[in-house]
Amino acid sequence: MKNEEVEAIIGPQRSSEAKFVIELGNKTQVPILSFSATSPALTPVQSNYFIRTAQSDSSQVKAIASIVETYGWREIVLIYEGTEYGIALVPYLLHAFHEIGTRVPYESCIPSSFDDTEIMSELQKIKKMQESVFLVHMTASMGSRLFLLAESAGMMSEGYAWLVTTGLSTLLDPVDAKVMDSMQGVLGVKPYVPKSIELEGFKSRWKKNFNSENLFGLWAYDTVWAIAMAVERAGIVHSSFLKQNASNRSVDLAALGISEMGPRLLKSILNTTFDGLSGKFQLVKGEMAPFAFEIFNVVGRSERVIGYWTEKGGLSQSLDSSSKISHSNSKTKLKQPIWPGGTIQQPKKLRIGVPVRSDFSEFIKVEWDQQSNEPIVSGFSAEVFLAVHDILPFPLPYEFIPFMNESSRKSAGTYDDLLRQIEHQKFDAVVGDTTIVAYRSSYVDFTLPYSESGITMVVLMKRDERDNMWIFLKPLSPKLWLVTGVAFFVTGLVVWVLEHRTNTEFRGTPEQQLGTVIWFSFSTLVFAHRERPENNLTKFVLIIWMFVVLIISQSYTASLASMLTVQRMHPAFVDVTEIQRNNYFVGHHKDSFVKDFLKKELHFNDTMLREYSTPEEFHDALSRGSHNGGVAAIFEEIPYVRRFLNDKYRCSKFQMVGPTYQTDGFGFAFPLNSPLVSHISRAILNVTEDHDKMEAITSKSFGREITCEDRGAETSSGGLRLSSFAGLFLISGVASISSLLIYIIRFLFSNYPASNTMHEEQSMWLRILEVAKRFDQKDPSVHHLRRAESRVHPVTGPESIGASPETGNVHEMTSNEGAEDVGENQNHDNLTSGNSGTNFIASNADTVAPNTPEKNRASPDTAYVHEMTSDEGAEVVVGDQNRGNPTSVNSGKILT
Repeated sequence: MKNEEVEAIIGPQRSSEAKFVIELGNKTQVPILSFSATSPALTPVQSNYFIRTAQSDSSQVKAIASIVETYGWREIVLIYEGTEYGIALVPYLLHAFHEIGTRVPYESCIPSSFDDTEIMSELQKIKKMQESVFLVHMTASMGSRLFLLAESAGMMSEGYAWLVTTGLSTLLDPVDAKVMDSMQGVLGVKPYVPKSIELEGFKSRWKKNFNSENLFGLWAYDTVWAIAMAVERAGIVHSSFLKQNASNRSVDLAALGISEMGPRLLKSILNTTFDGLSGKFQLVKGEMAPFAFEIFNVVGRSERVIGYWTEKGGLSQSLDSSSKISHSNSKTKLKQPIWPGGTIQQPKKLRIGVPVRSDFSEFIKVEWDQQSNEPIVSGFSAEVFLAVHDILPFPLPYEFIPFMNESSRKSAGTYDDLLRQIEHQKFDAVVGDTTIVAYRSSYVDFTLPYSESGITMVVLMKRDERDNMWIFLKPLSPKLWLVTGVAFFVTGLVVWVLEHRTNTEFRGTPEQQLGTVIWFSFSTLVFAHRERPENNLTKFVLIIWMFVVLIISQSYTASLASMLTVQRMHPAFVDVTEIQRNNYFVGHHKDSFVKDFLKKELHFNDTMLREYSTPEEFHDALSRGSHNGGVAAIFEEIPYVRRFLNDKYRCSKFQMVGPTYQTDGFGFAFPLNSPLVSHISRAILNVTEDHDKMEAITSKSFGREITCEDRGAETSSGGLRLSSFAGLFLISGVASISSLLIYIIRFLFSNYPASNTMHEEQSMWLRILEVAKRFDQKDPSVHHLRRAESRVHPVTGPESIGASPETGNVHEMTSNEGAEDVGENQNHDNLTSGNSGTNFIASNADTVAPNTPEKNRASPDTAYVHEMTSDEGAEVVVGDQNRGNPTSVNSGKILT
């Protein structure tokens, strides 16, 4: 710039050197053109006079991310050079991987000052992490050392995958043959260079003078042509600098002048477009615009192209004649590469652990191929995983690894032990009937569940009780029997209290009165009571009580009839508390988390728990019962219970009862923070919401589901319960109590003041006895009223009362001591004794007693029966129509 007064500078090659020169160019307005400073830390935006005639390293990031996504790599380790060139690209890579859900568990920064020993130590550290996919971003010199050491560390063998950026891939041609041998199976990306006649001619001329060729040489050639064309187009003939502060020092930055032609040349270069050897030369925002990237695979000592990538079309196996993406139908969109170790099997297969179990094999089953001795995994869980795998948006190579002892091929531990293998990095995932439980989520991540959830109880069904001699007691529960009996007695007692003073049928000796109470109350059950209530309060109580009796009797009849005519089965236990209260044994699945659930959540003693493995063992334990070496109930997850009951014999003999204790169902397990969890979970939702697909998987795994017809209708409800009739008893009780209170208040109001005549020195106890004596006596007001009354019953015709045609009117009278019949002939005045026990008065049809009211007189065709009652008996007197004088018939009994 000072001595030669150059108008443009090509280079330098390294990004770290270019940074200083760019500042000079910006100061002197001299365009700086670099065909090899590809670091994204250098950008034309920072300096108007910096022009990159190569593609920035950041332009390859999307192509690399597409490759990683295509092969389904969810984790990848970055290995980069610890220089400005290497560090600058890392943020772009991390952002791209984050967008596709790929995690970077480790970033290995190797400084250029590291010797081989230090690099080998870093590689061994990475190897211990059991990572197998690596992305290398280095220059050719550092990258060559890395791959030689990686081969020595055994990391270029089968099971590993390596991917390199353009910084190394564009310089592979000059790499030593030994280095190429160490890079077998490596994938790389580099800018695509379209074929042309000019390019082929240039290559032949180049090889005459140089041993190798690379992309940077082509970019350098096109850069020289671009400047030459720009100078001609700008019409620049000679250089022209404005000198400032000249100095004799060899390098004086302050003395550098400003190029007069620089702005014009910069504009001309930016507008220059032509078809160069590396493709179309066109600058966008001061740097070469990327067109396409080539995806290659190192095989032998050459690069095998397996596909292409463009911004618009993404990955494809080929380009058409116009250099446009020709879309492939292949899922990977790339040709089959040869991986390290010379295998076509994609490395980083997902190592999926599967449980080995001999029971409930419908969920997960491991068999062995007789020829290859490889495991064959099937069952409901495996089928769901395969359906999920098929709809993933990326390929996910995997292999099932049974969790077993190699010698016996038996399970190597519990499900918790299996899940712990993910934490120990023995497995990358677990597929099986693994239940999502809170404590397990502390060391693995679960996907969304793909099955129903919950823990429930299975019990034995009791047999038919129609041959039970005590079946008539079954329709009502014990509590209901007790309350009903008490209600009968209380109602009878209330009626007795209300009727005792006014109704002679409720009087007599204490034994007679107690019998009347019991008889009256229970006779209402069939409405056979003959005692006629006199008190209105009694009638109110009986109305309510008879309604209660009607409902209970009808319900009892219906329930008993159902028991006797319908085949009934009901569970032996319906509540876990009953099992705990009686200290019965309960069972659970062996090696299941249900054991801890029973101990911690339901508080079962460890001595009361028994383990079983197969449905046959479940069946045998439940059939024998807790007292015969079995169990009263089995606690198990709902999917297993449904499989256990999916048998026509079992489903009629056992039943799922009690509450369902919530769990989250079956899910697939992955390492903590695994990016696969979100992808698998979304795919599970798509599968489980497809009812046809799930039905096909279920039918394939479990066969046709067997259901017990009308099992729910055959299950006994355990009899009618007290709560069903609580409202009726409440109404009856309120009616009885209220009537009783009203009667007591009335009685005390009319009888208690009489105690004022007692001496004041009498105690309260004596007063209470006096009131009790008064209660036991007949109500005199009611007695006199009834003695003065008579009820007349018209009887039409003599046949209606069993009399002869000559008999006239018959008057009936009753007394406590009995009565006697006296008959009078229609034409004679003498009396005739009739039936014993009842007194009758017979008289001429035209004759009536002197005191008979006018309204009681009858026509000759009508007979009258007069009924009268008396406490001490009655005197019956017969009077003649013409004589009217009374005649005594019986001693102590007078006919009137």
